Amino acid sequence: MPIITTPPDRRMNNLISASLTKMASATIDPSSPPVPPSPAPDLAHAPPPGDADAGGADPAAQAFSVPILRRTPEDAVDYVTVSDPVIHADGMNKYTSYRVDCRPPLAHEVPPPSGNGSGGGDADAAADAFLQNNRGNYSSVLRRYSDFLWLYERLHRERTGSVVPPLPEKQAVARFSPEFVEDRRRALERFLRRVVLHPELWDSECLATFLRADDVAFQHAKKTSGAEDGVLGMSQHGGDASATLGGAGAFNLKPKNAAGIKKWFSEAKTTFSGDLVASPDDDLFDEIERYVEALHVQMKRVSNQASGLVRKSREIANGMFEFGLAFHQLGQSEGEELGSKLQLMGGTADALSAVSARHAEAEARRLEEPFRDYLKTVQAVKQALGRRHDKRVSYTALLHEIQTREGNLHRLRMTPGSESKAYSAEMSLGRYRAAADVAAEEYAECSQRVLREVDRFKREKAEEMKAVVLEFILLEIEANRTMERMWAELAPKLEEGGSGGAEVSSGSGGGSQPRPQPTMVSMPPSQPPPPAPAAAPMPSAAQPTYSNVPAPMGGHGLMGGTANLMGGSADPMSESSIQYRNNDLPGMGL
Repeated sequence: MPIITTPPDRRMNNLISASLTKMASATIDPSSPPVPPSPAPDLAHAPPPGDADAGGADPAAQAFSVPILRRTPEDAVDYVTVSDPVIHADGMNKYTSYRVDCRPPLAHEVPPPSGNGSGGGDADAAADAFLQNNRGNYSSVLRRYSDFLWLYERLHRERTGSVVPPLPEKQAVARFSPEFVEDRRRALERFLRRVVLHPELWDSECLATFLRADDVAFQHAKKTSGAEDGVLGMSQHGGDASATLGGAGAFNLKPKNAAGIKKWFSEAKTTFSGDLVASPDDDLFDEIERYVEALHVQMKRVSNQASGLVRKSREIANGMFEFGLAFHQLGQSEGEELGSKLQLMGGTADALSAVSARHAEAEARRLEEPFRDYLKTVQAVKQALGRRHDKRVSYTALLHEIQTREGNLHRLRMTPGSESKAYSAEMSLGRYRAAADVAAEEYAECSQRVLREVDRFKREKAEEMKAVVLEFILLEIEANRTMERMWAELAPKLEEGGSGGAEVSSGSGGGSQPRPQPTMVSMPPSQPPPPAPAAAPMPSAAQPTYSNVPAPMGGHGLMGGTANLMGGSADPMSESSIQYRNNDLPGMGL
């Protein structure tokens, strides 16, 4: 089995190839005059819905200011926008279209690359390369979600091994609600800006078609690319090198004809046998796969915990609202000074509920969404490694097919009268060898691209994780300071004035001390001492006493004045319903 030797540029610094084809020129709509690019509204900077117009809200709740978000690398590409979502109803077919504008500034309006911005030198260099090839090249087209999905799939095929930015998922229900449409618009805009900034994708042909082509040309490109999926071996876009030969191709392609079925079985046999072509970088890729798999497991756990934290913060906000409502109702039932203080407590709890709600929404944007997006990026890295494996399987299947055909050709040459069959087999073998050479080159190119992408992924991951954690810490500090200040403002209000029977007075030292109640010792001498309560008569030894026995009406004794205990006439209202027993009965012990 031959050994593929990859070039030694694993950690190359220049991520942009100068020999790639320039992007196609745009077809500008003359009815749409060029306008200066306007950055899309960043909802992460704005307060959550319901808090923007807090006219009647507690000023303490408005005092909670969310720290400003840092600028992400895609924020620099504000000349690429996705806006104006419109819902179309064409019979049973209902979909949403978006306006995609690409309006790069002119040469004198382009700022020099900083090299130390939030996106790093790679992002600045890629943005500068895109602008150099598209200065003043304006375009405005209408695209729907399926068109973005086509771009996503074509990027995987044209630049195999690249870490393509994640695309928002499909949704079967509530696809046309205003909230979902806006969230999808933001996600599609972020996806498109990341593709423009990507050092491996910014000059791809499918991106130029997506941004520039009109409706007719774009639909033709989609149909043509669909037909080329099975004939990628004869194209120049980095596809499979022998799809038409029936012996190789991407393992995950669906077999659409006899050649595709033969190719699928050939690659399945190669995959199950495990006898793949060897490479000096196999150990390195095995280490990368283990690292990415472990990172995916850990990042999924962190993402789930972040979602749980946001969920608990929202529960705390709802709990504080119910807590404040209960104190409001209690204060209304009490009234007077105690009621007013209870209502103060309820008002503070209500304001804290609003602060907790804003805090929960900020946590969702600062912590939950970044980790969820980062988890998708890790999944994209795994897909890039899977594409390299597909290229490896395709090349190995071609080599196996060449060995089989070489044996057949040798048999035909040894058989008399089979010269014509031998000539045909020899020509077919030549085509397979040419396809194997192309597959070997594509496999090596894909391997190098994956190494560059993994290196860039590790570099950007450290910066991204540091920024996300720092933003979360600052958010928690600001939220806790706001809540502490609101509780501290409530405490003096509750200590003012009186409460019930014990009045509160302010001393000279500034503290509040309860006023002592008068006692027997502290009473003035002129005031006579209060009379002592009359002593209750001692019960008789023969009759036990019970607290629930009513006293007789108008008597002085325990059971009535002149009423005899055994035979006297007593007031029937004073008689007890308790039946007494004699003390001399066995077992009484009294």
